[in-house]
Formats: sequence, structure tokens, C-alpha cells
Amino acid sequence: MDHKKLFVFSAPSGSGKTTIVKHLLNNTDLPLSFSISATSRDPRGEEVDAEDYYFLSVDDFKGKIKNKEFLEFEEVYTDNFYGTLKTEVDRIWNEGKAVLFDIDVVGGLNIMKQFPEETLGIFVQPPNKDELEKRLRGRGTETEEKVIMRLAKADEELSKASLFDAIITNDKLDIAKQEAYQLVKKFLEC
Repeated sequence: MDHKKLFVFSAPSGSGKTTIVKHLLNNTDLPLSFSISATSRDPRGEEVDAEDYYFLSVDDFKGKIKNKEFLEFEEVYTDNFYGTLKTEVDRIWNEGKAVLFDIDVVGGLNIMKQFPEETLGIFVQPPNKDELEKRLRGRGTETEEKVIMRLAKADEELSKASLFDAIITNDKLDIAKQEAYQLVKKFLEC
């Protein structure tokens, strides 16, 4: 298996991509390691710094942008940045593993553009917009304003699904997990 590969999982918030990514990481037969993104947002729930995200202040994030330390970054909402530090890909490849990204749509497309031969881009979509709204509200972690913002952004993100190499519709989670596993395994073997 070639470990110098990149797997980009992108989706609108609430589609289930993080659950699918965690499932893949728990499959010990796949040589994968999670690319920890940096963000300027506050931790949610049980999130841990340097495990779920590198939580940076807005000023620290902007400093790293200025120093060109990011492979990609995006200001998703005003002063709410997400990005991939260049050191993350190096760290994971040096471990002899392939990189697994759980990343927003714009960031995912940027990585696919920079590493077209090494990357498999997988878009995870909800079965429909009503289900997406139900999932977002069911989290109970965000304000009404944030839910409305995420739903508005979802339309734009869903319109870019066809730019990815594969689309998984997460209607039944067990089936979506199996589809993701098969796609990753096949790409690692080629």
C-alpha cells in the first residue's frame, strides 16, 4: 500500500463526515492518520486541543497565514478560520501513514488541486436538506443563528459535490461507513 496518499472528506456541517472519518481511523488495517486542522473557533463539547483541532486565537491564526505556514485555509465565517498546517502532512507521511482530512468543501478542493495524483476527494451528503437541519438542531451545540448560517452555507457546498472524486449519501450510516472504507482501501492499493 502506498502511504503517500491524501483522503479528503468534505461535507456540509451535519452530514456525518466526522463520524465516517472516525470509523475509518478505527480500522487498524488502514494505514491512516488524522490531519488535525487549526481553527480560530472555540472548542465544542469534549473537543481537545491538538487532538481534535489546534485551537488558535484569531491573531495567532493570522500570524501563521502571514508566515505562509498553511497548506490551505479558509475564513469560513468572520474571524472564524480553519486551515491545514503544512507540518501536519509532513508529520503523518513521516509516520508512514496516509493523511485523512475532515475538512470544509473549499479547503478540500484546494488540497485536491495541489495534490491531484495523491488525493481522493470524497463528498459526504445528507439524504436531503430537512434531514440536515434535523441533525444540526439535534446536536444542541450551536445557537439558532449558527444553525441558520450553516444551512445557508450548505446549499453552496452541496452544489460543489460533483467536483469531488466520489459522493457518499449518508442516509444509512452503516452503509455510508462501508462505502467509505471500500473507497479508501481501493485507493491505497492502487
